[in-house]
Amino acid sequence: MGYLIYGNASEYEIDDRALAHLKVVIGSKLRRQESFFLNWVNEPEAGSGRVSLWVSPSIPLQFRFFGSRPATLNRIWLEVMADLSHTVRGLVLIPEAEAEAIKRGEKSDADEEGVGAGV
Repeated sequence: MGYLIYGNASEYEIDDRALAHLKVVIGSKLRRQESFFLNWVNEPEAGSGRVSLWVSPSIPLQFRFFGSRPATLNRIWLEVMADLSHTVRGLVLIPEAEAEAIKRGEKSDADEEGVGAGV
């Protein structure tokens, strides 16, 4: 498990593989000077609930990985999260399997909340 370190003190524990994908999508948006919401759902073992962060080029952001090897990136996962980042809700960290289901046109939890493909 790695950490997304937001601002000067807030740390959020995120799986290294998911964090690697977030890093690419977030980096792409920040290079274009875009500000956006980043959202995810906490697993029950992490206390449940949801997190939304306003990400802006002016706010310090750090990605700290536990593993020493870079993750192999899944282009579909990157594309779906990038597409979601252009919705009203913003960038949504979704599971890899859900991104692949969205790409195949299958219904997902994100679709039910109005953030799936085509929204």
